[in-house]
Amino acid sequence: MTATQVLTELDHAVGQCIPPGTAHAVSVSLPSWKANVGYEEGEEWIMSKMKNGYPRLENCGKKLTVLLCPLLIGSVFINCRFFIHKSIEAFAAAIVHKYGKPGEQAILFPSHAIASRCLDFFTVHAPSISSKSLRIVDLVTNPEMDKTGTLTKVPLRIAAVIFPREHSGIAKTFWQHTGDGVSSRRAEFCHKAFNNGSLVKQNSASYDVTSIQRPCKGPRRYQKTTSSEQNRTPSLPRPNEESLPPDAAVLDGPEYTQFVEERFGRNLDMSFVANAKLAIRRRITGSLTADVELEEALEMTEDTGHTRKVKGFSENDVYLHPTGMSAIFNTHRTLMAVRGPMKSICFGFPYIDTLKILQKWGPGCLFYGHGSSEDLNDLERRVKQGEKYLALFCEFPSNPLLKSPDLQRIRSLATAYNFAVVVDETIGNFMNVHVLPYADVVVSSLTKVFSGDSNVMGGSSVLNPRGQYYSMLKTSLSTEYEDNYWAEDAIFMERNSRDFVSRIERININAEAICQVLRVSPQIKEVYYPKYSPTRHYYDQCRNPNGGYGGLLSITFHSTAEAVRFFDVVETAKGPSLGTNFTLSSPYTLLAHYAELDWAASFGVEADLVRVSVGLEDAADLSGRFERALQAVASILNS
Repeated sequence: MTATQVLTELDHAVGQCIPPGTAHAVSVSLPSWKANVGYEEGEEWIMSKMKNGYPRLENCGKKLTVLLCPLLIGSVFINCRFFIHKSIEAFAAAIVHKYGKPGEQAILFPSHAIASRCLDFFTVHAPSISSKSLRIVDLVTNPEMDKTGTLTKVPLRIAAVIFPREHSGIAKTFWQHTGDGVSSRRAEFCHKAFNNGSLVKQNSASYDVTSIQRPCKGPRRYQKTTSSEQNRTPSLPRPNEESLPPDAAVLDGPEYTQFVEERFGRNLDMSFVANAKLAIRRRITGSLTADVELEEALEMTEDTGHTRKVKGFSENDVYLHPTGMSAIFNTHRTLMAVRGPMKSICFGFPYIDTLKILQKWGPGCLFYGHGSSEDLNDLERRVKQGEKYLALFCEFPSNPLLKSPDLQRIRSLATAYNFAVVVDETIGNFMNVHVLPYADVVVSSLTKVFSGDSNVMGGSSVLNPRGQYYSMLKTSLSTEYEDNYWAEDAIFMERNSRDFVSRIERININAEAICQVLRVSPQIKEVYYPKYSPTRHYYDQCRNPNGGYGGLLSITFHSTAEAVRFFDVVETAKGPSLGTNFTLSSPYTLLAHYAELDWAASFGVEADLVRVSVGLEDAADLSGRFERALQAVASILNS
């Protein structure tokens, strides 16, 4: 679906998927300022229309005031309306129906290890819950249904945490912050297997399931499949059944080694999975940039012009995760495992869940919300006085103010005073900026511009082989890393990312064109974009020779009324997320910080800020849309 089709077909439908008709969309239409406020207030006229939702979008109901964290006050959790895909909810309900009791719910994870961490989270934050009320139900492949052995090529496993319904806020908080819940595609696939008897409770299986439960040994295990496997032609599965309610869906399903790759209508089977993951990892290294079919891509020689310039770096240093938050959470968890529990540093105003991870797991964090030189001065004073830290986490550039931290100075301090550096490059992306030399670990949400199509989630963590903790991290990951990236998601991600390079080039151009329109308008108070930021020189220190400034920008207005008018009339899709192939606008602060607006404002993130993720539309057409929206703002001032 083209960017123009998204806008045309969306038709401003509240609560519908973006893109329209996409079963596993990662954004949802909230097309007016009123709709966004209504969602955050939990108003029925909005909630009743929500067909989909951003995976970490939550609201906390009416008249809630929380100073720092909208989900946790001390040890009290608020039962927010956090969106979980209907396919996941339906599968969880089926598991509770079979293995639970009245008044219980389940939350689903791809491995027993993650489910165990969820139980630990319950224990810490709700110690009054009886241990008998919390349990894990492990579901594994039924060997009686797998006579050919084909099912175990892509292991079917689910770990369900069953808990009292009144404590759902704790479960959802763990899910939200860690990003480690099952994907909607995994849930659909495994639900069918569950109903057909192909997925059974672990203790009812007649063989040792440790072969499909154990952590894998990391990316090095991937190998190319044979040509005979790649040329296998599977039969077509049933059409997409998204429109059916969960209890009405037909769950006899396709053969479990086959499915339709929806976007391209091409049949793919599970033998493609390892190769798809290998191609993704090579794209992340920069060594694979060609927009070609998978088999051809894996035969190509390395693109040395785009490969990240760090001695010894290879695809074996790239690890895939089911989401970007999972990459961040597990990087933090691994660092604590190899270095011991210490406070971390959150430098700059981050995406909210990054801060929550550092606050809720481990001894806490030192938060520098401005990400300024003065903040680095304070950090230097602290470490010189002997304070010890696990790691510094930052975004490059930050969301939503697009500030770039001084990575050179951060790296110098980290080397001198022994803390790790973790850089989230999601917004800058590795085609535009080269941050790996300054980091021990680089993380990214592949859900965003790497995919572009807003229909699949994924994340990555990249180790710097020259980093001071490389050997420790590599050793730990060789035994502890779990490849929980679901097969179908990997195949969609590989397909979507083939034209990543050309898309980035066009998005860079389009974003600058929109900035030119906005920066000369008297209706605009401030344009936040790396090229025009006071921190541009820090960005340019890391910018690749042909790199641009990315596709994300934010704007503020002189009054709330002007911000509301602009947002309501601007001709783009409107909803959460970023990095989409189509331009997507949102009142970011309302959605991310509705319960803590004053706190966000104290770090320069205004309540009326509008964030724009620029897409692939024609630059002149986009400029015209924004000019018309600005004219509408001017008209209310003149009336």
